Amino acid sequence: MTRRLTIAVAALAALLAAGAPARAERLVTTLSRHQVMVTSNFTGTSIVVFGTIEADTPASRRRTTGYDLVITVAGPKQTLVARRKERVLGIWTNTDSRTFVNAPSYLAVLSTQPFDKFVTADLIKQQQLGLDSILLPQQIGPDLGDPGPGDVFRQQFVRLKKEHKLYVETTNGVTLLTPTVFRADVTLPAETATGNYDVDVRVFADRQIVARGGSAFEIVKVGFEQFVVTAARDYGFVYGLAAAMMAVVTGWLASIIFRRD
Repeated sequence: MTRRLTIAVAALAALLAAGAPARAERLVTTLSRHQVMVTSNFTGTSIVVFGTIEADTPASRRRTTGYDLVITVAGPKQTLVARRKERVLGIWTNTDSRTFVNAPSYLAVLSTQPFDKFVTADLIKQQQLGLDSILLPQQIGPDLGDPGPGDVFRQQFVRLKKEHKLYVETTNGVTLLTPTVFRADVTLPAETATGNYDVDVRVFADRQIVARGGSAFEIVKVGFEQFVVTAARDYGFVYGLAAAMMAVVTGWLASIIFRRD
């Protein structure tokens, strides 16, 4: 009986192993730095994402095509309101609005080449590759959803983000230094929000995803600006009292300096 049970367990394990997807590639990813410090003279910076793709099985070494990569960097989530302005009776006024819920404050999508060159249209949608495919949910009345890339509010929202270089899509932003070693430069503008940023790296071959990994970095304020923010948040009463006293003293000094005899 024990022998039969052992054979049954072994057979079940074999079936589960056969049904599980085999990992043909192993992805190793790192960043040039994991923390960006923002001071009063911060004008932007860049972070380098680099790594290697290691083939784990003979099948992966015999792939008919090379590797392609898509690197997505997403900043802290934020809820923003987009408003449409129209001219009514000669006056520009807000006529409609949409609320974008938990949209990335920063979004960069970098790839080795255009997506349709190495994956199918269904996989582009499924994996949310590119700014047109990434979900940007909107509050539309009682409903929450993404109408798609054809929505006017979404188009204008993405356009404004692009103008401020907070949303970026570069289809030649990932460079393969060798067939298995890659690097990409992620540019962070001066308006980049503080907080945690997620880096998602996906590897494609033979029109399918074969490996996925990621990392993260943080943007923090330092110096006098951070001191003011911390004081206002943690010591609200003292901060308010100090601000009021400073205003009184400034007004008193101004009255003395500019008074007329």
